[in-house]
Parts: sequence; structure tokens; C-alpha cells
Amino acid sequence: MSTVDANSATKTSEYFVHESAYVDLPTTIGKGTQVWHFSHVMRDVVIGESCKIGQNVFVASGVQIGRNVKIQNNVSVYAGVVLEDDVFCGPSCVFTNIKTPRSAFPRNTQDDYFVTLIKQGATIGANATIVCGHTIGRYAFIGAGATVTKDIPDYALVYGNPAKRVGWMCECGAKLEDFTTTTVCQACDRHYEYCGENQIRKIV
Repeated sequence: MSTVDANSATKTSEYFVHESAYVDLPTTIGKGTQVWHFSHVMRDVVIGESCKIGQNVFVASGVQIGRNVKIQNNVSVYAGVVLEDDVFCGPSCVFTNIKTPRSAFPRNTQDDYFVTLIKQGATIGANATIVCGHTIGRYAFIGAGATVTKDIPDYALVYGNPAKRVGWMCECGAKLEDFTTTTVCQACDRHYEYCGENQIRKIV
């Protein structure tokens, strides 16, 4: 990991920041990460290795982004949002961080922000909205245009408004066949078992 210096808007041996992007100081960017056109990374952000920050992305102060995270065009990652390793954020997906915003009664302090945790390997589809204060489980898959208003279990496939679980997804991104006890991913041969209470886990 390298702390950005005053000449950060260039390609280095560690990371790449496009000349049209802004990276405020101090910020930490991991090796191999790319920050593309017209994006703005505010101060005190930590971005892991091998991330891709697409065009017109905003990352607020204090945000933590894991390694190998892909944030597609036109996404704003506000204070209170945490993206773990291998998260995929589709184009124009939306994060909120205040539950009851008002223009006339500003709520813009750290105490007003609700934490939204996107766990390892989760995918958020294009134009999906994640209402703040919820956790998206490991390798969950949020369909395009979905509105998430509650916690999402590991490996769950959800879509709709409000988002509802309609199936399960393998770590590799293939949909798992319906099952009540155990199943095997037809694409990669990973094994899963149903744990009850709307939960599954990988066993092999």
C-alpha cells in the first residue's frame, strides 16, 4: 500500500490515477489499483490492491475499500459504506448513508451515518439501491435495479423492490439449483448445504 503524494495524478509502479481524476491527500492506494476518468477520491480513504475505480466515481472521506474491488461507472461510495475484498459494484448502483435526510435539517455528521457493510465477494447489479444500515452477505448477488431494505444472507440471489430472495448463488457466480439439504454447483463443483433459517454454507 502506498500513500498518495502531490504528484499522484500519474502512472506509477504502484498504481494508476488518470489525469482527469482527483485524489485528495492523504489517501492510501494499493499496488495495481486504477482510478479512471473524472473520479474523485477524498482524503483518508484506504483502497486495497488491484482495484478498478471506473469513470465518474466518488469515494467519500474515511471509506475503506478492500482488495480486488471493481466499482463501475457513476457510483458514489459515501461515508459509512465498507466494501470488503472482491466486491463488484455495477454501473450506477446507489448507496445511501442517512436514513432520514432533510435539506432544511442537515444530518451530515459521523453520528448520523449508518454503516452499510458489503461482505467479501458480493455483487451489486447495475442501478441497484442499497438502503443504509444493512449488511450484504458474502458472495450474495443483488440483481439489477433491486432495492435492498434489509440484511441479505451469504450467497443469496435477490431482486425486486423491495428485494426478495429468489435463489442462491455459488461463489463462482453461477446460480445454484433449488435444494433443501445439499447441492453441488454445476459450473465449478463447489458443495453447499442448507443450514435452516434462510442460510446456506459452503462445505467443499
